[in-house]
Parts: sequence; C-alpha cells; structure tokens
Amino acid sequence: MGKDAARKGLDQVLLYHEQTKHRFDRPARSAGYMDWANQPDPFRSFPECSQVRLPFLAQDPDLPMEGLFNAAPVPTQPLVLTHIAGMIELSMGLSAWKKIPGSTWSLRINPSSGNLHPTESWWVLPENQLMHGGLFHYNPYRHVLERRADLPPSSPARWRQHFGSDGFFVALSSIFWREAWKYGERAFRYCQHDIGHALAALRFAARLMGWRMSLVHGIGDEDLQRLLGFDRTAWHPGEAEEAEVLCWVGTAEAKPNRGCLPAAMIDDLAGQELHGRPAPLSRNRRPWPLIEAAAAACRKPQAVAEPASRTEFPAAVLPASPYTAAQVIRRRRSAVDFDVRRSHISRKHFMGCLQACLPHCNRPPFDLGLGVPQVHLFLFVHYVVDLEPGFYALVRNPEHFQELQACTHPQFVWRAVDEQLPLYLLEAGDGREAAKLISCNQDIAGDGAFSLGMVARFQATLQTAPYRYKQLFWEAGMIGQVLYLQAEAYGLRGTGIGCFFDDPMHDICGFSDNRFQSLYHFTIGSPIEDERLTTLPPYHHLSPEG
Repeated sequence: MGKDAARKGLDQVLLYHEQTKHRFDRPARSAGYMDWANQPDPFRSFPECSQVRLPFLAQDPDLPMEGLFNAAPVPTQPLVLTHIAGMIELSMGLSAWKKIPGSTWSLRINPSSGNLHPTESWWVLPENQLMHGGLFHYNPYRHVLERRADLPPSSPARWRQHFGSDGFFVALSSIFWREAWKYGERAFRYCQHDIGHALAALRFAARLMGWRMSLVHGIGDEDLQRLLGFDRTAWHPGEAEEAEVLCWVGTAEAKPNRGCLPAAMIDDLAGQELHGRPAPLSRNRRPWPLIEAAAAACRKPQAVAEPASRTEFPAAVLPASPYTAAQVIRRRRSAVDFDVRRSHISRKHFMGCLQACLPHCNRPPFDLGLGVPQVHLFLFVHYVVDLEPGFYALVRNPEHFQELQACTHPQFVWRAVDEQLPLYLLEAGDGREAAKLISCNQDIAGDGAFSLGMVARFQATLQTAPYRYKQLFWEAGMIGQVLYLQAEAYGLRGTGIGCFFDDPMHDICGFSDNRFQSLYHFTIGSPIEDERLTTLPPYHHLSPEG
C-alpha cells in the first residue's frame, strides 16, 4: 500500500472510530428503534446447493479444561469428515435453544453481540471417504455443508507441499447488515469482535482434534474474495459478505514462512464453477455508508507479512476445573444479570482467568500468529477474595509498559501484585459505580466480581497499516472468548459489553489522545438465571419429533 493510500485509509478509519464512539450527550448513530419486520434471518443458507450432512460427535474429547491453554501434545485425529464435523460442531455449531411462551431462539457455541451472528464460516476441504473435496458454506441450523464449488483433484497435493502437512482451510466472513440492523454504525466494530470470538473458538476446537491452526497472512482481501467466490456471487442488496480472514488447519505445524499462498493455489478455486445463490435475509435493508467506507479502508493489500510476536510469558499451571474443555465450550452462555451477593471469585481463579489471557506463541488461542500483542486489560476489581478493590492493569506486552505509564494518570501507583502475572494496582478504591457508568449505566458491570476494558495501542499500530484496525478488535474478541470459557470453568459467567462510553473510559485511565483506545469491555460474575426460560437441545429441531 502506498503512503498516500495508507494516509487516506487511516483518515477514514479514524473518522469511523471517532464517529462511532458513545458519548454521555449522544450515542453512536443507529436506527433508534427495532425494525422487527426486517429483522435478518440469523441463518445464511444457499438453498440451491447440494448438501453434505455432518455427523454429530458420538463422544466429546476428554481433554481437561486447563489443557486448552498449554502446549502438551493432544492425539492427532485423522482428517476425515467425522473429525472435521466435530471441529465444526465445537466451534460454529448450536449450543442450545431457549424458549418462552411465544418465542424461541437459538444459542451458539461461538458468542455474538446481541446474539445476531454476523460471522459466517467457509471450509475448503479435501476429498475423503464420505465426500468429494470442495468449497463449502457451513449452515449451523441444519448442521450441513453447502457445496459452492468443487475442488480440483490436484489441490491437496499442492497444499501438502506448501504447508508440510495434510490439512484444509477455514475462512470467516461478516454480514454487516445482520449487526447494523440493531446497532447502526457501531456494528462494524461488533462484527470484528465476533471474528475474534470465532478465531479463538476454532483454534480451541482444532486443539481438541490434535490439529494446528494458523492465520494465512499473505493473502490480500481481494484474493480472498476471489478464492471464496464472493466476487461472483449474486448477493441480495445490502447483504453481501465481507471476507475477513483465512486460516490453515493442519495435522502438523506449518512450515516456517508459509503464511502466504501462491497464486496457483488461489486460482485453483477462483476458476471453478460456482453453485447457488444465498437466500435473502430481510425484505428491506437500510444502508450505512459509514460502515461501507470503513470496510473499504480496512481491506488488506496483497501479500503483507505480519511481524512475529516476541512476547513470551512463563508457562503457568491454571487452576483445575471440574469440567472438560468440551463441556465448558458447550455450556458457555452470556450473562444478562448478576447476583451481587454471590459474585465473588477466589484470587486463584481470578489469576487463572488473567493467566489464560496472556499471549504465548505456543499456547492456544494466541498461537494463531496474529502478530505483536497490542491489547491490554484495565480492570475494575470488585469482589476478588484477598485482593483489595481497585483499578488495575494487566500489561500483555512488556514493551508497552513505559508508554502506558507515561500516558496514564501520574498519580497511578503501578504496584505489582503477583509474582506470576504482569498485573499492577493503579488505584485502590470502590470502582463499582464508575464501572456501571462507563458501561452505558449497565448494573452488570458493577455487580460482578470484576469488569474490564480492553485497551489497544492504537495510533502507532494503524499508522502505516489501516487494516490492522480490524485485527485489534480480533485480538480483543479472542481475549473475550478466553474469558467466557474461563468464567464457566470456575462456576461463574461472563458477558461482553459493546456499549460503553469511549472517551469517559479514557478519562478514567488518563489517556488524552488516541495513542491508546478502549475497544471492548467485559464482566464476570455469578449469573441470575431466568426461570421463565426453557432450555432445549441444540439440534432438537432435526429430530423426527422436533
């Protein structure tokens, strides 16, 4: 990308970010009401495509929950449809249905802001004993793969030579309309959070199968659109998908410097006949030009290599959970209310939540190769046993420590509180009301054990690469997915908070410019269950009685 193009893209990204901040005197622009008549269908489908029905796991992997976050070997499963379907089920599938009189809705393994699910997954799979190879869209409602194109027979051999192992590709895309229908202009941010959630969910599911997974950095967004056939798809107006990211899943570690794709490997699929047209999601859609402009500014140019992360933290033994990893993945829910009387967490479990958030190039999910860690946690600690309430910082990249100190309030004490963690007390005191106020006056931010803002090194990260704006949200979303699972593992529950007052949060931290920006908030506590709700199995609707 030339300097002029990068400058223009950066200006557009900064404009989008500033215009979509929630402020005390005005929220970010949205429709202002719920247009129920045009609520998007939560499930994308390609009715004209042939389908491959996926088997369900007969038995979940028995990896302990804490085993998700270490580098200990896991038996490598064969690359057959049964195990690929298991990875899909444990990452992008349904987890349950909720029902009240007059209304039923699905929940998914992969969390989404407002349960809107703008993220779609695409799978480029080799031939195996149950199906021919091809490009597939995953339909979670039916738990089927919809075949959009056949795969040339020579492709898997090219993959094997290039990456050094057998494997397949998985790509993620966003449907901005699904999110903008409810959240308006801020929706582009939330779509990128959800990509981060999905990346972590996929990486964990791949680990359960004993497979490696890494980002394919060296493909530009235009080529990714071609590979997935998006440039040749007859999208309904306002419902096009934006190709976001491509990953390689292999039976062994990919060869060094294989984060790129030769042109011939892209052309293999881009030249195939494409099948089917997507079903419409809504009768009418409202355009959001600011989102389209931000998406255009954030498109990645061709073959850009990401700098390798040098950040390493000592391996830690996380507290044991009574649940297996698969059990936690299936039971993950988003809390809607907390019981303040029971929202205490032990210091051991609190530190375990934070340990799992630290980046490490050999531990999931941060071994995907996203690049240099840029996101830090600023925490309102309310009810952690043996830790005084106050405002804390978890510094996830030690190279940013001095810059963070210089940018925050001079009265912050920056006192280390744990030998194993880069966790610092900034200011002691009761932060419950401040946490609620910052989170759009939501009680849930102050009624839990703790809440936090994910603060990214912003200006320097975007200076020459505006597309990294999306990657900052991906990193935050991956952290959010870790916190979701860790909360469940320790008998609590988490929820992401996309609605927060941006600059007032920066004022609390002491940031006076955009060197650092808060991108995503989160809270963990003891949930209050809604006894009016009935929970149904995730795929009860596929049974004869469903």
